Amino acid sequence: MPDDVQGWLTPRAVAAEAGVSQEFDLSQCVREPIHLLGGVQSYGALIAARWDDAAVDTVSENAAEVLGRAAGELLGRPVTELIGDEQWAQARESAEAVTDSGAAAPQEGPASSGVLPLTLEGEGGPRLFDVTVHRNGDLLVLEFEPRAEGGPFVFQNFYPRVRRALQKLQGATDVTECCAAAVREIRTLTGYDRVVAYRFDGRDGPGQVIAEDRSEGREPWLDLWFPASDIPPQARRLYARNWIRVIGDVDDRTAGLVPERRADTGEPLDLSASVLRTVSGYHLEYLRNIGVASSMSVSLLHQGELWGLIACHGDEPRRLSPEVRAACEFFGIALSLQLAAVAGREEADELARSRRALASVLARLTSGAPDDWMRPGSGLVELLDADGAVLLRGTETLTAGAPLPEALPGLPARLAQDGSVGGVWSSDRLPEVLGLEPEEAEAEGIPAGLLLLPFNRDGDLLAWWRREQPAPREWAADPSRPVRTGPGGERLTPRGSAAVYRATVRGRSAPWSPAQRAVAGELWREVSGLLTRQVVALEARNTELARTNEDLDSFAHAAAHDLKEPLRGISNAAAFIVEDAGTVLDATSLRRLTTVRRLAERMDGLLDSLLHFSRLGQVGLEREALSVDEVLDDALVVAGGRLAEQGVTLVRPAALPRLRADRERLREVLENLLVNAAKYAADEGAGERRVWVEAVRVAAPGRAPEEGGGGGGSDGGTVTALVVRDNGIGIPPGQQEDVLQLFRRLHRRDERGGGSGVGLAVVKRIVERHGGRLWLESPAVAPDADCGGGPGTAVWFTLEEPPEARP
Repeated sequence: MPDDVQGWLTPRAVAAEAGVSQEFDLSQCVREPIHLLGGVQSYGALIAARWDDAAVDTVSENAAEVLGRAAGELLGRPVTELIGDEQWAQARESAEAVTDSGAAAPQEGPASSGVLPLTLEGEGGPRLFDVTVHRNGDLLVLEFEPRAEGGPFVFQNFYPRVRRALQKLQGATDVTECCAAAVREIRTLTGYDRVVAYRFDGRDGPGQVIAEDRSEGREPWLDLWFPASDIPPQARRLYARNWIRVIGDVDDRTAGLVPERRADTGEPLDLSASVLRTVSGYHLEYLRNIGVASSMSVSLLHQGELWGLIACHGDEPRRLSPEVRAACEFFGIALSLQLAAVAGREEADELARSRRALASVLARLTSGAPDDWMRPGSGLVELLDADGAVLLRGTETLTAGAPLPEALPGLPARLAQDGSVGGVWSSDRLPEVLGLEPEEAEAEGIPAGLLLLPFNRDGDLLAWWRREQPAPREWAADPSRPVRTGPGGERLTPRGSAAVYRATVRGRSAPWSPAQRAVAGELWREVSGLLTRQVVALEARNTELARTNEDLDSFAHAAAHDLKEPLRGISNAAAFIVEDAGTVLDATSLRRLTTVRRLAERMDGLLDSLLHFSRLGQVGLEREALSVDEVLDDALVVAGGRLAEQGVTLVRPAALPRLRADRERLREVLENLLVNAAKYAADEGAGERRVWVEAVRVAAPGRAPEEGGGGGGSDGGTVTALVVRDNGIGIPPGQQEDVLQLFRRLHRRDERGGGSGVGLAVVKRIVERHGGRLWLESPAVAPDADCGGGPGTAVWFTLEEPPEARP
């Protein structure tokens, strides 16, 4: 045996180790049904009698020694033969007083029991017992403990000590101070040699000693962590059901139950609520290994969950009277309430601060769009003391704070959340939730802490995240090796500061407090109202805009159509005058009549363009998946002649992709852009005139275009754009927006091939009808490019890609 272990074991512990199995199966320890061990501590006796007829169903085998009647004599007989009718009635009344209308004790939550004094007549005279009673289904369980020597219990003598302890407890201001006061007072009440307050890290996690009071000479355990396996899950469930658990002597011989198994269940009597319940051999061995002869545990509950324990250890066997146990139980209840009050006060203070911060955040949010929430200075990240935040909205991802962890946008789907709108989900140990080791999570770019706030069932959400905060811990034993080899084989490792094992806990972030979760929920309510108002207002504006656009289109169509007829009359009348009176009119009058005809014809052309432009807003699109190369070939039937007239060469660097569009409208877009390229070709002598038609990968909407390869599908941050680029005269930056307006030209009507200034406006409208976007770039040719010509213009536009074209 290693020296650091040998020093812990007393001769009695070594002997105990040698007397048990050589194999230690920790999983068996975890699975052990400790409420069905079939025995009680031998200093007392147990009788379970049927509620209705008082017949004894189960009795401990030490009944003769404790009660003066053998178990065989009592089994099946009315318990009233032992305790009398009056005391049986008192036992029933006591059990009824602590349960709901005589119903059996609940299976969840703290168990209910009562204590009353009973007298048994015997050969040596009357004997006094303290009897604890509780309901167990159809049975009334009575646990007899011989009255301790020293006279009857006097409440007036005991109460001042309890009152003083409670007063000190109430004066504590935080959790640690509360627990420190509690362990001092409980040690004073009970006389144990060591009393510690032990807090669990989560429902099934390890525990830490946060307060301690001990006799002189004992090593300190304060701040040490103990492995979760020290208190397995079934023990924690029983601690949550029983406020107090006392072990009088770790070397006590267990008194078995008769019969060993009940006829109706086939199992031993359920002793979950028993004060005399025997102790697991694993736990007894654990206590022996740390030099403990007797112990008591007082449960600390918060909102029905086991928060921690007050653990008491004695160097010698120690029995506690029911009155002292009741005082300690009462103290445990009071301490639990005080801890809840302290936690509630701290939470209320934090919530008040968080609400003030929330009000400041909302004051900035109410006047801005969701995009503004993620801007620096919005206070959104600081609201929950996070490292960063992310807003997922459709295909858009907006971030704030520190750079976004790579895997974070995909985490909601991996977490398989039910998408409950407005529900807050959080974890401060995300790698553990995902079943990953901290190193794996770090490699995947997964943060340690995450708080999700779903906005709707479409996946839109707001999330805050926190980095890992490695926490150094000092363990009373290696948590990865809770058993070690001793003289009798593998045993639970002795615990204590002499065997401190230092380790760092990874994969955790700072925990999300209840106040932070609450303020996140309040933020959702406020933001959802804001979004609802914005959506309603946007829908109203869109409806009004659609109505206005419809009215404008109708007006333009009607006006253009109705104006064409009088224009034709004006033109015809001018022509007739010239024909009929040309010989008598002077040259000035003829010139003026010719001007009238020319202006009428020009106006007719403008009205044709206006009619065509208005029809684009009214005619539906017949979208289909098509080859852009084929549509370009169709456009060249019209535009090819103009390119040839101006000596412009068409360059097609690579095959064009398949896109989803209206074939005729896309042909019209390409015709207009190619004809424009021919009109605004470089002046003669400037070099070879060219126009390129390409498909280029560009950044997502709203970002600058980026050079890339040919077509294909969307890959998250980019989309496919078509670009018609020339090396012509270019467009000054200040005029690029103007040329996209209706009837706007950069040159006089009779320059650069004429025209009405409608072409690019038509192109822009067709692209937008397809849900795409259009933008210009000029110059489009680098000054040192070996392609001749002028600075050039590039017209970029995006259209929808068919599903089969996407990767």
